[in-house]
Amino acid sequence: MNNLNSLTPTSVWSYFEAICQIPRPSKREEKIITFLMDFAHLRNLVAKKDSASNVLITKSASKGMETRRTLVLQSHLDMVCEKNSGTVHNFDTDPIKPYIDRDWVTAEGTTLGADCGIGIAAQLAILTSDDLKHGPIECLFTVDEETGLTGANALEPGFFSGKGLVNLDSEDEGELFIGCAGGIDTVATIRFESIGAPDGLFPVKITVSGLLGGHSGDDINKNRGNAIKILNRFLWQLMQKYEIYIADFNGGNLRNAIAREAFAIVLIPGSVKEHITVDFNIFRSMIEKEMLLNEPHIKLILESTEEPRFVIDRLNQTRLINALYACPHGVLTMSTRMPGLVETSTNLASVKTKGGNMIEITTSQRSDLESGKLDAAYMVESVFKMINAHVRHGEGYPGWVPDPSSELLKITRSSYTRLFGVEPIVRSIHAGLECGLFLEKFPGLDMISFGPTLRGVHSPDEKINITTVDKFWRLLCEVIATY
Repeated sequence: MNNLNSLTPTSVWSYFEAICQIPRPSKREEKIITFLMDFAHLRNLVAKKDSASNVLITKSASKGMETRRTLVLQSHLDMVCEKNSGTVHNFDTDPIKPYIDRDWVTAEGTTLGADCGIGIAAQLAILTSDDLKHGPIECLFTVDEETGLTGANALEPGFFSGKGLVNLDSEDEGELFIGCAGGIDTVATIRFESIGAPDGLFPVKITVSGLLGGHSGDDINKNRGNAIKILNRFLWQLMQKYEIYIADFNGGNLRNAIAREAFAIVLIPGSVKEHITVDFNIFRSMIEKEMLLNEPHIKLILESTEEPRFVIDRLNQTRLINALYACPHGVLTMSTRMPGLVETSTNLASVKTKGGNMIEITTSQRSDLESGKLDAAYMVESVFKMINAHVRHGEGYPGWVPDPSSELLKITRSSYTRLFGVEPIVRSIHAGLECGLFLEKFPGLDMISFGPTLRGVHSPDEKINITTVDKFWRLLCEVIATY
């Protein structure tokens, strides 16, 4: 069954299905922005855009609620665009194909875009509802959250008027988020000499695939495999025993996703081909055993391939493989202030061979502490500076310091308990939310974040739990009625 209109709440799922038809990659959100502006115009709602193309749609208070405070509901317009290697899909033109799988909605071979499409859908459902009770509502839609929070960073002071904001970009129903990690990107560039491929060598392609991947913040503590690290581990071992030449190394994709796939094109001496095959089989068996529980679908393949024309010079090949082995990935420290929460982490996100003589390595660091974020970034920088790579850092974004005395938290917590008979969990999240940037531009803004349950975010395994969408919707309606 693929008709999402059969699900409840009907209005939310209907809008979500409509949103799936609109391409909205990060930095290319023009079509969804046009959709929103037309949506507002057709319903006589006040809408505006700022210079960054963030959109604000305003709805007047329902009858009898005119004296209530204005509440801002916020989600981001862009989605992470990841697909399985065998999936043919153009994220700039093709619609996402959602389908129902028992109590979940997922997509055919691509990310679903429920992050943060379900938040957009809930906002549209509220904007068109005639029977909800609420004070003045401002629906804020920001651009380019996934690749740098640039929409929130460019948000103009005074763009919205509300003093309370509900962020709809969380992924665990029953949990209320009142803080998040800050983050920064660290990118290393290695230039190498492209030399002619030596004669008499045998070309092979080594591939790591089938990994779960996932969100580099929310999933970083789940011991998932990183395809780049696994592939590099084998290449490092080969270099210790044989005279090999690497022609290409590519892995990962987005800075905020754990690398799911990676491959390398390698020239090996024909005389040791059988030895390397044995080494590979031993390595594959070892990795499968190590990751039996966390990565049950991992695939490692060694196969012949077309002979490359050029390879990386030996000095920079050695530098690259050593640096990637030394580069940290995963959890660095756990929080002592909030037990069970990751405090600082780093993600080795992608390795890309570019332009025939350059390799770009993208990493991202997160921490609840500004000092911890910078320490992790400098740690990664130091690794790549040892091989004379050029290293640059992104502007980064601030964390959101929890405020346990938040009035919006009290309202949301009591609403949840009243609706469902249990206390929600209140915590901070290791992922980056736009709330830290909002707080910089709107000091004193009272914020909370909640949403339905999503799994596999930032990967083609992304799915959203149907039952929790109804609970998310009921809680949101109760909060806007109470605020």
